[in-house]
Amino acid sequence: MARISLKDVRKSYGTAHVIKGVDIDIEDGEFCVFVGPSGCGKSTLLRMIAGLEDITSGTLEIGDRTVNDLPPAQRGVAMVFQSYAIFPHMTVRENVAFGLTIAGASKAEKDAKVAEAARILQMEHLLDRRPSQLSGGQRQRVAIGRAIVRKPQVFLFDEPLSNLDAALRMDMRMEIGKLHNQLGATMIYVTHDQVEAMTLADKIVVLKDGQVMQVGAPMDLYHNPANLFVAGFLGAPSMNFLKVTVQGIDGGRALVSNGALDPVEVATAGRSFRAGETALLGLRPQYLTVSEGPGQLHGQVALTERLGAETVVEITLKDASPLIAALAHDAVFPLGAMVNLNFDPARAHLFPME
Repeated sequence: MARISLKDVRKSYGTAHVIKGVDIDIEDGEFCVFVGPSGCGKSTLLRMIAGLEDITSGTLEIGDRTVNDLPPAQRGVAMVFQSYAIFPHMTVRENVAFGLTIAGASKAEKDAKVAEAARILQMEHLLDRRPSQLSGGQRQRVAIGRAIVRKPQVFLFDEPLSNLDAALRMDMRMEIGKLHNQLGATMIYVTHDQVEAMTLADKIVVLKDGQVMQVGAPMDLYHNPANLFVAGFLGAPSMNFLKVTVQGIDGGRALVSNGALDPVEVATAGRSFRAGETALLGLRPQYLTVSEGPGQLHGQVALTERLGAETVVEITLKDASPLIAALAHDAVFPLGAMVNLNFDPARAHLFPME
């Protein structure tokens, strides 16, 4: 296994700058997830680590080697692609052993390594089938098995579950998590799905427009987002942002309010604000509760989604701004009903207008 270090890594296509100075350290055995919206550069960054894209400038180290100019086969990495990239005319056994065959491994070595990978992935019964006889999840297991037999220092996953339906995605997500625990390997995983990022990662790298927005453990990023982008990207439903007026500052706390929000004091988290300034108050839907008595927020029910264990309610506040509340129980709210809402100010986030 290996530690990975990216130092001021950049990628340009002519005058188009795609990766704009990325610095990341991924520890030996860590599961790191690159997450961000489409076009943010996460797959390009992964392909640069794999050696499938040249690095314009900066340094990439895998283990104790600088690998900028090394071909993919010499980097000690194995990549699992979104499209599976398995050969339809080969059996599962032949697909899994393909890299070993190219490397000239003996039949005994291939048989042993294929058997081990099949045991780890619980696909011994599939070895003599062809890809056309497999489900999407089984095909993905074959692609992962082909990576396992190479015993790489680093596993790279490029949106491997995006072609699967919701139920299969959850099953395979759990299997990949178990695989990491079993192998203890360094893994880098690219996704736009924040649920995959939050559940799989030891470390999340949030990217936007080729730049790193924040790096940290999943719950650190969830509870302490560095900026508006991270706050709005992580969490489902997304964080609510309300325009508020800063009425006063006292040390590290600000008194804020608006037409629908009674004055409330929240932490500034080291950010700078001035009295009279307009700011954005971030409230996670899961931390809002409906109050039968007086509340801090007041509005009218616009939509209710009953999901069984959770009820998602869209509320139009007094100042006409929308608000989403995710209540941890089944509830019925008539359309147009007036509701009062409360939240814990300690769980609120205040951001400057950007």
